[in-house]
Amino acid sequence: MKPRRRPLTAATAPTIIGAGLLLAVTSSATPALPPTATTPAPDLAAASATIAPETQGSVIVHLFQWRWESVARECADVLGPNGYGAVQVSPPQEHVVLPSAEGAAYPWWQDYQAVSYKIDNTRRGTAADFAAMVETCRESGVKVYADAIVNHTTGPGRGTGSAGSSWQGDAYAYPAVPYTSRDFNDCRHDIADWNDPDEVWNCELLALRDLKTSRPNVRTEITDYLNGLIDLGVAGFRIDAAKHIPATDLQSIYAGLHDVPGYGGPPYVYQEVKEGGGPDSIKPWGYTPLGDVTDFRFHAAVGTAVRDGRLNGLLDAVDHDMAVAADEAVVFIDNHDTQRDDVSISYQGMGARHDLAQTFMLAQPYGTPKVMSSYYYTQRAQGPPSTGTKDGNPAGALTATTGCDNARWFCEHRNLNAMPTFPTAVGSTPAAPRTADGDARLAFDRGARGFAAFNATDTAWRMASPTNLPDGTYCDVANGPAACTSDSATAITVDEGQVTATLPANGTLAIHVDATPSAPSPQP
Repeated sequence: MKPRRRPLTAATAPTIIGAGLLLAVTSSATPALPPTATTPAPDLAAASATIAPETQGSVIVHLFQWRWESVARECADVLGPNGYGAVQVSPPQEHVVLPSAEGAAYPWWQDYQAVSYKIDNTRRGTAADFAAMVETCRESGVKVYADAIVNHTTGPGRGTGSAGSSWQGDAYAYPAVPYTSRDFNDCRHDIADWNDPDEVWNCELLALRDLKTSRPNVRTEITDYLNGLIDLGVAGFRIDAAKHIPATDLQSIYAGLHDVPGYGGPPYVYQEVKEGGGPDSIKPWGYTPLGDVTDFRFHAAVGTAVRDGRLNGLLDAVDHDMAVAADEAVVFIDNHDTQRDDVSISYQGMGARHDLAQTFMLAQPYGTPKVMSSYYYTQRAQGPPSTGTKDGNPAGALTATTGCDNARWFCEHRNLNAMPTFPTAVGSTPAAPRTADGDARLAFDRGARGFAAFNATDTAWRMASPTNLPDGTYCDVANGPAACTSDSATAITVDEGQVTATLPANGTLAIHVDATPSAPSPQP
């Protein structure tokens, strides 16, 4: 058994963020939408059985709410060339359509309320668009991980889903699956006692209809849905609200999953399990025998420390104070929930300091890092940038093509340049602090393979630090490509075991042995 971290004392009244939601419930007053004819989904060929290109590494980027065609283009143009190993995409299944909820039109969280397991049509595109995206990303060396909504369906109310399917939350009826009332747990009220596994597993999370995953037919429907995605080449899943499904039920579902064509072996699974009270069975380490878990301690510790300019001691904290072992955790500075729960730990609230925090996450050794890339919002429930509704398309407001030169899309991952190549180059080598200047400036080695420095202040830092990297010239992957030239502004020299450089306010530097420059640019 893998070693576990020592659990911290749980808060007596934990704040649980599950189901990819905050206040994401469907109003019982939601009007029914008229049935709309849809074009049948095309017959999609399964992914090629040939071996897929070598993936770049372990770093995941979450392109939150991006259209499928935009994800495909980003895989080819940005993610593959900059060393990302995988992209997490928004839930591909048919979702509810809410013209107005919580004061916002077509809120982001409608995508986390499943109407059926069809991928025919969502506000991000069609089934054909999705399949093309998976293939393009695969050809670019980037795996696709899908956000999987398998704990629940919708809230109360009734209407028509994004692919034209009818649903009745009040009657627990979803004929497009089909699910009927008997396929849902008998506890039909919100969770009241978050320390009681029976309630956490079987009652409703924010009024969302809780599937009875102990029923064989429910497990079969979920397994078939995930296998359909795997057969298209999807290589992994973020299991939304995994904490609200008994581990034994998830184990049965996972046992039926296909191997991923081309890559071989089962899909990579990481599970949303936020820590709280109660027994071990509903804590992160209760799910690690099944797959990795999202470690919210990292978000809280690292995000807060970088925001406040407290870097000294941070390496020790991530080495000793996290929830599970390093090889069982997926870590992040913020995700689509936490950035709305506390905007101060997000790009919208931190700006350049958020870039520094995500770069630190990629430089330190704990966990599998997941980079956040999102959009600007003024309301908590606000959906992604949209082109509006389209006649004949039941998905409601359609997500706009992502344009990273448009202020509505943040595209935070692009600010990290080729930093995803850093964890691939340094592997599992531990971090060793080398230089500190006050509480907010820190430089460390990753063995003799990498060196990174961070200036979490509002003034420049003229740094001179020892390093174990061999003498030579390297490309600063935090600020440019992994293939620079020796006369580039991002070329950094190690001379007699020392790095000398000026880091701007809230700036970073990262070099590694696999990113060395070529000859100088030819003179005109």
